[in-house]
Amino acid sequence: MATQLISPKINLRRPDVMAAVQAQVLSHYRSDLVERIRASGHILSAGNLTVKLAKQFGFCYGVERAIDLAYAARRVFPEQPIYILGEIIHNPEVNDQIRAMGIRSLSGKEKDADIDQLQSGDIVIIPAFGTEVSMRKKLEEKGCRFVDTTCGDVMSVWKRVRQYSKDQVTSIIHGKAWHEETKATSSQTLSSGGGHYLVVFTLAETDYVCDYIVNGGDKAAFLETFKGACSDGFDPDAHLEAIGVANQTTMLRGETEEVQRRLRQAMVKRFGEAEIERHFRFFDTICGATQDRQDALEKLLRDPLDLLLVIGGYNSSNTSHLAEMGEAKLPTYFIKNAAKMKSERTILHYDQHKHQEVQTNNWLPSGKLTVGITAGASCPNNLIEDTIRRLFELRGISIHEALANA
Repeated sequence: MATQLISPKINLRRPDVMAAVQAQVLSHYRSDLVERIRASGHILSAGNLTVKLAKQFGFCYGVERAIDLAYAARRVFPEQPIYILGEIIHNPEVNDQIRAMGIRSLSGKEKDADIDQLQSGDIVIIPAFGTEVSMRKKLEEKGCRFVDTTCGDVMSVWKRVRQYSKDQVTSIIHGKAWHEETKATSSQTLSSGGGHYLVVFTLAETDYVCDYIVNGGDKAAFLETFKGACSDGFDPDAHLEAIGVANQTTMLRGETEEVQRRLRQAMVKRFGEAEIERHFRFFDTICGATQDRQDALEKLLRDPLDLLLVIGGYNSSNTSHLAEMGEAKLPTYFIKNAAKMKSERTILHYDQHKHQEVQTNNWLPSGKLTVGITAGASCPNNLIEDTIRRLFELRGISIHEALANA
């Protein structure tokens, strides 16, 4: 008997499946309260408390698609083991729901299965961040089938860095070298062989690279500085001759633009303006949803606010940048859910400088108060609702009274 070939990619987007999935997802993550506030100009006010929501916040299309496909996989294969490469998105409540459906994690803190256990035909979900080329090849060799939820914006970056590599241009990636998305993007530069990459996270790191481009330097010191953030065999003397800038899609646009401006300026100093097209390339790869949320928060921060709450997973890159924007302007508390607001005296929140959750006392001022709220692209609306309800509860104000005024 001839062996039946199994397609490595599973198509789950059947109308009957997706209709059922949509109903299930809405039951888990929808918020009627948030929708009412949207319809009332993004403001909810009662007594001495006013809450202002940013115009854009919460789930983006890519996150919604990833969640839909994970739910669809379980619906289409109710009894078959399903695995996922780490977290589907960076939100603990959503990832808890995925685990509750019996989908087993192959990596990360919640790992409960090993890749070596997988067999031909097993189903593996690729998260919204994508995965490294080597990991995908390993799973393909095992005969695994994929539910690929990789975000389209991420794949656009992959296309760009693959082209850089084909043209013998080194990819300078503005991002976090340890982040799943940046790891996946970095691996794409090597997919055709011969490509190279360098990841810069801060403007200080960018300046270090710029100085090396213009003045040269200690190669060993350079490689030690970027250990774990560059391709094997990276040679700054050879591989900084022609560079192309890309980025992790969830970085701050202004910072990425500054990275590319400084790198371009360094290449002009070294090679001259007339030769710049041979030595420097740039393509805007910031995710549209990330930018929309940053723009909406920037606008919200122009309003008179007493404090800002940013809701989302602590390991969410796009959420962390929203918190950075707030911290530059006013008291800002980065929380993953409403339970972190212990009382009107005490709040637990994430400190990005200490890389840990900290406690702040006397965080909620008395008297008339205006609170701004935003949320990262991986934060569901039900968590935003919980936060709003908790705020009014802490001030002793009935949410029903607030809605009556809306």
